[in-house]
Amino acid sequence: MAEIPKSMTCIAITRPGGPEVLVPTERPTPKPGATEILVKVEAAGVNRPDVSQRKGHYPPPPGASDLPGLEVAGEVVALGSEARRYRLGDRVCALVAGGGYAQFCAVDERTALPIPANLTSVEAAALPETFFTVWTNVFQRGALKAGEWLLVHGGSSGIGTTAVMLAKAFGARVAATAGSPEKCAKCLELGADAAFNYRTQDFVQEMETVTAGRGADVVLDMVGGDYVERNFKCAAMNGRIVQIAFLQGPKVTMDLRSLTAKRLVLTGSTLRPRSVAEKGSIARELEERVWPLFETGGIKPVIDSTYPLTAAAEAHARMESSRHIGKIMLTVSAPG
Repeated sequence: MAEIPKSMTCIAITRPGGPEVLVPTERPTPKPGATEILVKVEAAGVNRPDVSQRKGHYPPPPGASDLPGLEVAGEVVALGSEARRYRLGDRVCALVAGGGYAQFCAVDERTALPIPANLTSVEAAALPETFFTVWTNVFQRGALKAGEWLLVHGGSSGIGTTAVMLAKAFGARVAATAGSPEKCAKCLELGADAAFNYRTQDFVQEMETVTAGRGADVVLDMVGGDYVERNFKCAAMNGRIVQIAFLQGPKVTMDLRSLTAKRLVLTGSTLRPRSVAEKGSIARELEERVWPLFETGGIKPVIDSTYPLTAAAEAHARMESSRHIGKIMLTVSAPG
């Protein structure tokens, strides 16, 4: 195994601002803590929280790296004194609280998972942020069951495509909203039972039609704004609405009568500030329940585009254009 360099190339946020504030720089290579492993990063995912951090709206939690990047995949090249699960040379993907936009990343071994045998490092790096988020929100908090209806807003995003595939894999029926005919077609291709263009269709009316008046048992919403009250209207009796982001803003005015009349649950969560132990628990459930699906070919992450690490600014511009379908990825180093 090659010697670990003392310094590495990474992407720093030089100041709050647009994509241009993402600048390649050199920093000391991190050393793994007691329960950590050091991963030579082959690929890293680009996510909306990275954009929020770049703009100055989503600071890293205490103790986390100030570098952007919440998910990586690559090779284990060093072990902390108490790290026991992985060996040097193992290939893993991992959820991190920051530091993914770099050639090396220190990862707590509890939040790392083996790379499925039939996935590339780019595909594997597309898993942690979206699959952890969907699992904890749709299946744990939303308690989606086989036969129920899930409504996914932003169905063509990384989170959305993951939610469609996982919900179908576990026997649910799925409707998705997206912003173009092409994006709606992709949702249907991934298995959604219905897809609505939110620019030309009213998803409340459409859900009433496709569910024969039942409504959505679970709604996964990253939009916020006026969607919140509309989610109440299209939810089924005893429905669960899970809020994970607020692209239209977090402050809303809403009529709560549907909430009480339908006995709805309005909940939500953020992943990044949660403890390593909590994230590790999610990782173990994913490994047990979801990872076998990759081996059978049941699901595979949707990759929109890849950029070299030093072109992180271009990747952010792509995300903010909202033209993407699936995940935007950074390639860092070749496997091996």
